[in-house]
Amino acid sequence: MRFPVLSRFLHPDPRIRRELVELLYTSLPQVAAIGVTSVTGALALTLISGDPGYAVISLCIFIMATARVVSLLRYKARAAQFTDADVVRWERLYGAGATLFSLTLGALSFRALQLGDGPGAWVSFGLSMSYCVGMVSRAAIRPWIILTASAALLTPIMIAGMMRPELAYNIGAGMLVLFWLTLREASKHLSAAFTERLETKHRLARQATHDFLTDLPNRAGFLQALSGMAGHFTVVAIDLDGFKPINDRHGHHTGDDLLRQVAERLTACVGADGVAARFGGDEFMLLKPVASAEQGRDEALALARKAVFDLSMPYLLVDLPVCIGASAGIAVSHATLAGITTAQLLERVDRALYVAKRAGGGCAWADGEVEQSCCPRSAPFSMDPAAA
Repeated sequence: MRFPVLSRFLHPDPRIRRELVELLYTSLPQVAAIGVTSVTGALALTLISGDPGYAVISLCIFIMATARVVSLLRYKARAAQFTDADVVRWERLYGAGATLFSLTLGALSFRALQLGDGPGAWVSFGLSMSYCVGMVSRAAIRPWIILTASAALLTPIMIAGMMRPELAYNIGAGMLVLFWLTLREASKHLSAAFTERLETKHRLARQATHDFLTDLPNRAGFLQALSGMAGHFTVVAIDLDGFKPINDRHGHHTGDDLLRQVAERLTACVGADGVAARFGGDEFMLLKPVASAEQGRDEALALARKAVFDLSMPYLLVDLPVCIGASAGIAVSHATLAGITTAQLLERVDRALYVAKRAGGGCAWADGEVEQSCCPRSAPFSMDPAAA
């Protein structure tokens, strides 16, 4: 089920959205405290006055307070398995719970004003204001929750105030509109500041693991992805052949454009389940899950060959078509990597890469101490007229 009005408040980055929702669900002590306080206050009014309306509202407050505590505990127990869609649903669930609880507190104030119960109005309004302050402190990161819940809380109080014959109550009801507008502005500013801080944190974290030029993972990002691999996989080292002459002849801007196009082709080559990374200069790495045994070797070789072939296709740089070549070193986890460290793995793949380069381009395997070149390619050529 979609909520178009609320969807515009959702942060487009799923990682930041998840962090914001997780912060909502860390408010168990505050939610439990306001729940206990509200139930105690409502029960006290019921016992003092004997009013059945107070009794019904007290029961509703107890039910909603209990439901909110249970939802907080359930989120904490299950959050690790939630998908991005689950996170959005739980944010809406939190908003619904806060709004319904607000409505019960508003109903308590409404009943007190309806009865002309001055002490009861004082107690219930005090509970409402305490709840508003606490809600801003813990839920301002999601402004739509503040706006919806505070409206549900204040609307019954404003209606009851306008129904009273005394002018002071009418003025007080009108002032609650200004109070709601103040809550809205406060929540918007707090949310913007906090979200900006999270975005900065994620941006800095990404800069530490991604190459600024191509936006591919850098060495640190690749090693991070490699450490998280399970099952069988292949590692392919790629080195461009003929990149330096183009970079020297046409300038770094042209070379940067070429590297960005190389990154796009390698990203498409590895697909959604693979990783293409830039180690620096014109050296790249591919990481992709493969099947076991010979089928995995075939998949790894096919990936390396496709990468070499795709990179050899012409590029258009400032209206100038050029071609480069590429060499590849290949390793497969079940055939090559048993019992070796990450550093040893990268060293073997690099050695295989240099075997391929000495063979004139193409691909080379790294199988233990034996390295065999395969699918050699001719040296890269240039369509640059200035090179003729």
